Amino acid sequence: MSAPEVVTATPREGKFTKNIARRVRVGGNIPAVVYGAKQPSVAVTVDPKQIRRILHSESGHNTIFDLNVAGSVAKVMVVDWQNDPIKGNLIHIDMKRIAMDKAMRVEVPIQLLGVPVGVRTQGGILDQVLREIEIECLPADIPGHIDVDVSELSFGMVIRVADLPRTDKLKFITDEETTVAHITAVREEVVATPDALAAATPAEPEVAKKGKQETPEAGEDGKKDDKKDAKK
Repeated sequence: MSAPEVVTATPREGKFTKNIARRVRVGGNIPAVVYGAKQPSVAVTVDPKQIRRILHSESGHNTIFDLNVAGSVAKVMVVDWQNDPIKGNLIHIDMKRIAMDKAMRVEVPIQLLGVPVGVRTQGGILDQVLREIEIECLPADIPGHIDVDVSELSFGMVIRVADLPRTDKLKFITDEETTVAHITAVREEVVATPDALAAATPAEPEVAKKGKQETPEAGEDGKKDDKKDAKK
């Protein structure tokens, strides 16, 4: 895998404190750490523009590139990065030295190609369940993505990890029976009609009136008037 560019890093002594990291960012760089290959970790500063270009490239964070630290060049990969939660700017990265002759495990994206039969003629929708797959291979053989043709996928069919194309250079670590994609039915939106809304709305309970109720046969004290009864 060819490197898009050589990243030049400036080494720094000691750890990055918040104040030091802030000054580094104000100066246009970001703090970073490089480690691995049985060598000591080194605190450095790098240009965030170069790192963003690498992360946004076709191979993304799996890109292997040359890191030049004070004249010493090593193959590295970005293994972790942090963005500012408000502005979204890149604020820190971790890089790992890579031995090109040793197999390593990485996750690569799965790319679905074509329009499935289940979408074209059966009215379904394509559901991609698995978007990345873990593989093991030599660093130079890491693919940017794994493509799978879904044009013949219809209702009742499932594409699993075992169905993905592969070469002898790649070893799949993700379970072979894991579902990658299938066709699901389109959920119909139920439109509520006035009758349906009326049926769904519970009737208001009768509220008992507080206090005494007046009746034609009741007096002020709520008892029947004996005088009226006697006249009758």
